[in-house]
Amino acid sequence: MLEEIAELFQAPLGIWEAVVRVSVSLIASAVAYLLYQVFYGSRHIGAGVHRVFLVGGPAITMIFLVIQTSIPLGIGLLGALSFVRFRTPIKDPAEIGFLLLLIASSIGAATGNLAAIVILFAVVALALWLQRLVGERTGATGRGHLMISVDQPSFAALEPGLTSLLQQRLRGLNLETMSTIDGRVALHYQYRRQTGLDWAAFTGELNRLAGEAKVEVFIS
Repeated sequence: MLEEIAELFQAPLGIWEAVVRVSVSLIASAVAYLLYQVFYGSRHIGAGVHRVFLVGGPAITMIFLVIQTSIPLGIGLLGALSFVRFRTPIKDPAEIGFLLLLIASSIGAATGNLAAIVILFAVVALALWLQRLVGERTGATGRGHLMISVDQPSFAALEPGLTSLLQQRLRGLNLETMSTIDGRVALHYQYRRQTGLDWAAFTGELNRLAGEAKVEVFIS
């Protein structure tokens, strides 16, 4: 019995090879974190998914290393992870791209495809730089982001007045996403930035309109 348990925990992957792959994953996660901060973090309102990058990358790599070297351990590990429920919503679709970048680089580190990781980050960095350049040339960077969270039972009665108020106060208003999570409706708008807008007065009007409803506002 003890021999069977010992064989279960023995893996054909050498310890130093595992250390190298996890270290590469950590470096890739740090690069993903920096890309997020440079091209995304200072301009958008998100769920703060970048805070998990430095831990999530090596963890994903280790999961795939375990699955490759020991199927029973891999199945048990995935079964344990199935109990984890992430309650923080993805507040901006762009964050999904960074999560996919993290997962792809972690899998590349686990499988030893180091050249593919370098190519991936080079292409992504170039794409993000071109996106910023085009945004500066076309004026797309002059758009702000507004997120409003409302109690779901109050949303139906509040929605007409809320839409009217936003259209009156904000130029170029566009509803990007709407989601319902944990009994609250989250609305993500884009608008054209404008000078002289009194945000204190705007939030005061919004609170008066909401009345008893609980409304949360995030502005970028």
